[in-house]
Parts: sequence; structure tokens; C-alpha cells
Amino acid sequence: MTGSIPAGYDPYAYEPFAVTVDLAVFTVRAGQLHVLLIRRAQEPHRGAWALPGGFVLPRESAERAARRELAEETGLPARLVGELHLEQLRTYSEPDRDPRMRVVSIAFTALVPDLPEPSEQGGGDADRARWVPVERTGELAFDHGRILADARTRIGAKLEYTCLATAFCPPEFTLGELQAVYETVWDTVLDRPNFRRKVLATPGFVEAVPGAARLTGGRGKPAALYRAGPATALHPPLLRPEGHRR
Repeated sequence: MTGSIPAGYDPYAYEPFAVTVDLAVFTVRAGQLHVLLIRRAQEPHRGAWALPGGFVLPRESAERAARRELAEETGLPARLVGELHLEQLRTYSEPDRDPRMRVVSIAFTALVPDLPEPSEQGGGDADRARWVPVERTGELAFDHGRILADARTRIGAKLEYTCLATAFCPPEFTLGELQAVYETVWDTVLDRPNFRRKVLATPGFVEAVPGAARLTGGRGKPAALYRAGPATALHPPLLRPEGHRR
């Protein structure tokens, strides 16, 4: 329900500022964690790589703006962008984060399998878009390096409590392939027997494929195959170990 401005209220009593959205969208490609970046075609930071995003329009919600900017700047199909599960990460409001004016950014993140290549030409205020390995992003525009680091922590936590990791495996996979997804996203080395024990002890996480096995190299016996189970959340959670970075 909307109403009129109360008598005596001055809407210009406070300095105006802009609201933007930024998106940290991740996927796993060729055994590496990648993030979607755009190259800025305008100042400030022209020519620098940045997270997709832009200004929220006056009659637009933050989430609608995030989906619009993601489709415009990367060329990803609007239907696909509309179906992405975006999680609000946090708000970034340091006074000097943008040299143009006071800008408050609402950041979103997503970890999604099977995303296509973005448009090479980009769109909006981006002249190029591409998937970049997280370890090779270098220095990003604005405070996007901080947003990227926070988003990576969030998606790492998401794998602790959900079954999302199975979406990055083939329909039938070995526990070694599942472990590789966790090691890629967490950037850590996991103890194989311990990982196997925890996965198999988690109700509904994976299901064995009867009679199926796959050779995985070496001289060992073929590895058993599994498929994603019916669970969507992990009880107990599969917690990331401290340290042990790759």
C-alpha cells in the first residue's frame, strides 16, 4: 500500500545515493572453480575485469536488477538467467567504494553446473565476458575482489549443508569424482577414507548403482558407481577441514 508524502517531510533533506547489484556466479569447469567476469567498457576502471552488475532502476527490485544486468552484460540466455537460484550475499556500503558518487551495492552469488559460455562481446557497460579460474582473476575493479572472496566462502559453506556437489558429477559417478568437486570448490585436500566414510554415512546423499563399476586408472579394482540420492540437505553436515589447502 502506498501513500502520499507526510506534510512537512523534506525528501531532499538527505544526500541521495545510488544502489547497485553485483553478482559472483561460479561453476566448475575442467576441474577448476571458475567465476563469471566482465571487462568494463566505461570509466571508472575502464578495461579492468569486474563482476557483472549495475545500477538498480527506480521501479526495480534488487533481484530483478541482478538478473537483468547478468543477462545484458554476459549474453547468457534470459530464460536461463531467470531460472538461476541467486542467494543474497551481503550489502557493501563503504562511502568511497565508487569514485563517481556514494554507491551501496547488494551482492548476490550462485554456484551452478552446466552454464554455457557467455557472449564474447558482452553488453551494457561491458565489452567482454568470460569464465575465469578463480585463482587467476587478478586484481578486480572497485571492491569486487572482496566480494569475490566473501562469495567463495559462502558457496564453500553451501557444499557443507546441501547435496549440490552431486550436480557437478556425471549421472553415475565414483566417490573419487565427488571428492574432486569438494576439493575444487574448497581448495583443499581431503582424506579419501574419511571422505568416503562420511558420504556413505549421510542418509540420502548418494545411492549405490547395483553391479556398476568403473576403472579409474592404475592397477586397482574398478570403483563402485553411485548416483545422487533423494536428500537435498546433509544431516549431519559435511564440514570442510581447516587448513590443508591445495
